[in-house]
Amino acid sequence: MRIVDIREIAVPLKTNMRNAAFDFSEMTTSVVAVVTDVLRAGQPVVGYAFNSTGRYACGAQMRARFIPRILKSDPATLVNDSGTNFDPAKILACMMQREKPGGHTERSIAIGTIEVACWDAVAKIEDKPLYRVLAERYTEGGTQDEVQCYVGGGWYHPDKGVEHLQDEIRHRLAEGYTTMKIKVGGATIPEDVERIEAALAMLGDGNRLAVDANGAFRRDRALAYAWSLAPFGLRWFEEPTDPLDYALLAEVADQYASPIGTGENLFSTQDIENLVRFGGLRADRDILQIDVPQSYGVVQFARTLEALQAHGWKRSSVFPHGGNQMTLHIVGGFGLGGCEAYPDVFGAFAGFADDARVDNGWLKLPDRPGIGFEAQNELYALMRQLA
Repeated sequence: MRIVDIREIAVPLKTNMRNAAFDFSEMTTSVVAVVTDVLRAGQPVVGYAFNSTGRYACGAQMRARFIPRILKSDPATLVNDSGTNFDPAKILACMMQREKPGGHTERSIAIGTIEVACWDAVAKIEDKPLYRVLAERYTEGGTQDEVQCYVGGGWYHPDKGVEHLQDEIRHRLAEGYTTMKIKVGGATIPEDVERIEAALAMLGDGNRLAVDANGAFRRDRALAYAWSLAPFGLRWFEEPTDPLDYALLAEVADQYASPIGTGENLFSTQDIENLVRFGGLRADRDILQIDVPQSYGVVQFARTLEALQAHGWKRSSVFPHGGNQMTLHIVGGFGLGGCEAYPDVFGAFAGFADDARVDNGWLKLPDRPGIGFEAQNELYALMRQLA
């Protein structure tokens, strides 16, 4: 049993949306295929993944270091003790050889994308959906049939105002979502307050609306937004500060009683530990949004959860970033708080299986083996070019 090849292509997202920090006009993502010599129905098992969204393609690092390390290694060192399947923990350790501590973003996304593709292959070899494989490994087999799912949107579009935002929310409600997240910080505070009031007119309850500043605020603006948002009792205020400015985040948390969400732009267990140690976050209400494929993958995410538990955090407080099939399985497999969704936003990389349906804010977990990209026709057409 061995991995015979690992292939990567960079694909542009082709969108001009923007948030408070940047636009996506140049954004790309890496698509990876891990080709094995294991046969199912006469065909080699291939594991697929992509590096989520919001970070650029990272094929250069893959081709220079991580893919060669795997392909040059003794195949016997990459399988489980019984020799019946690949062992992602051993594959992660193989990729991390000769890597200096720190500097996580330079490698964590490339490594995590390959690692998640290996999990897709592992689950296909076991002929199980990935969330069940993860539940067996990490939650003593406890599985769930569905997960909570909120929809991200409310982007800034040229020449489109609150009427467009309300139309978007009306459409998402009709699709079965009950909780919405919209952008703030790309306009003035009065304009964003108007957008929030327009959204609440559609959603009804502040607990059904989250807002996202995308880490764009410095101190004065972060505190001004916190004071302006406080009366609304929102589900959470996301990334009100630079992701690494723990001191400012603690100051905002001290003055903002409602939940704060953050963590999607931190890429290691050590960074998440520093966040909960020094960021002033409250384990009884705040939300952590780790993006698993961008943070070394599933094995390291399990270690991060163990570290969080030691600091008093529950899995129900974790809502991973990335509205895609990979995140859906990770949420279901680990029993996390909920899943993000980005329908119609990032082209082929957005959303779930073509037949997925949200019902009153809940999304049923799929039964297809692996991650199930094969049920996303547009995305799978890109992936199968690699294998």
